[in-house]
Amino acid sequence: MEISVTQIKELRDKTSAGVMECKRALQQAEGNVGRACDILREQGLARAEKKADRVASQGLVEAYVHGGGRIGSMVELNCETDFVAHTDEFKSLVHDLALQVAATDPRFVSSVEIPEGEKLNPEEVCLLAQPFIKDPSRRISDIVADVSAKMGEKVAVRRFARFELGK
Repeated sequence: MEISVTQIKELRDKTSAGVMECKRALQQAEGNVGRACDILREQGLARAEKKADRVASQGLVEAYVHGGGRIGSMVELNCETDFVAHTDEFKSLVHDLALQVAATDPRFVSSVEIPEGEKLNPEEVCLLAQPFIKDPSRRISDIVADVSAKMGEKVAVRRFARFELGK
């Protein structure tokens, strides 16, 4: 199947993947841009898993205040280099995570932190297991993994805090 430059450009705009990666994914998906996005996402997740043991000591802290000052949240998102921490995509992710924390009030970053013996639903109490408030079909862990794959670095939520008047 012949892949057009327009299809490659459309896929690049959606995924930020390289030209040849986009072309291969489109060939594999027989020209279907949606399936090609899924293929690139799977490949990105595989790359992100290879980066899991790297040290992420740079990053940003984002604060968000909502409800006329009644609810606030802070999130620390880490990456490997200061360069990545100052990209628009990284800044957008840390802001979205602060919104998520303010809106959903999670108690833990991941299910690993749930105390042994407690019967809690990870989707309710773990930030990374929650559906993303801007796109409920995706989990926070998927959104973080996508940014990690696009940036080529480990990206990880280190900690967060949520404050609400009267609580």
